[in-house]
Amino acid sequence: MKANKGQVERAMDSPSDACRLFLLYGADESGSRALIQRLVRAMGPDAERIDLDNKKLSADPALLADEAASMSLFGGRRYIVVTVSGNDDCLPAIESLLSADAAGNPVVLLAGALKPTSPLLKRLLPDPAALCLISYVPDDRTLAEIATQMAREQGLRLVGDTARQLVKLGGGDRAVMGQEIIKLALFKDADPASPKDATVDDLEAIGAGNGEPDLSGLSDAVMSGRSASMAALLAVLASEGVEGIPALRAVNRRTHQLLKFKSEIAAGRSAEDVTKAVFFKEKAAIQHQLGRWPADRLAIAAERLLEAERAIKGPASVGPLLADAELLRIARAVRG
Repeated sequence: MKANKGQVERAMDSPSDACRLFLLYGADESGSRALIQRLVRAMGPDAERIDLDNKKLSADPALLADEAASMSLFGGRRYIVVTVSGNDDCLPAIESLLSADAAGNPVVLLAGALKPTSPLLKRLLPDPAALCLISYVPDDRTLAEIATQMAREQGLRLVGDTARQLVKLGGGDRAVMGQEIIKLALFKDADPASPKDATVDDLEAIGAGNGEPDLSGLSDAVMSGRSASMAALLAVLASEGVEGIPALRAVNRRTHQLLKFKSEIAAGRSAEDVTKAVFFKEKAAIQHQLGRWPADRLAIAAERLLEAERAIKGPASVGPLLADAELLRIARAVRG
């Protein structure tokens, strides 16, 4: 059934037989993966994790139900994480799990972006034994709030522009932000019982983000259609070891930010009003992009960026070359 984030968090914090399956989908795959950590903590440090994918489930549709009902070799708890790319071929395995007499071990499906017509969604949304949550790509302000909460859990109070700087250093990836926050907490000798203030100077002191340039310039070049500038920036980033998926994610964050603003403008707000909280150095570029990109083409660009990331992760991928080609297509689409 369709669930909100609070419902999924509570169910993961206290796994029960009432929920056999969590479906985490949507463009924010990083956010979906971050949610799984709640289940990891609830299951305990000795729990066994089983990873499955489409290929394994299509070859053996009974495997998922068998794993969900099986006990760990060491007698401890276990949970199953299934990474889904596409959905039709895993449906027999899902049916087998949901129709089994017993399951016992929680199952999480990471499905990425799904269309409303997806057979997987049609099967799981009405089923009370499944909790389904869509995750949208957060904008910079939301990511800064996430960074602040993550820091609070480590006993840190982010002062001034520290949260925004963490977002930039992490390229919008929560896992990267989390690593920097843990390093920062160790540096400050902080914990929830003894919280400490953390500043941008502290980030510089621990070398946070060294060698990780700000990708906002690339996002501006791509979404403004400046393909020559984009190519130059990609070359610089590659020389610093930043290419492929980080570049795709940075640009995809911009597409979702623009989509959010377009929706607010369609509801009657002005471009100046919706970009009021945007970092002042980025405001002019974003307002320009809002005038160049229709909402439907932004949605297509966002989907293509996510598909490119999946393709890079797949077998026989050409890696960063695939990412560069997709970014070039999107930059050229601005002028089209």
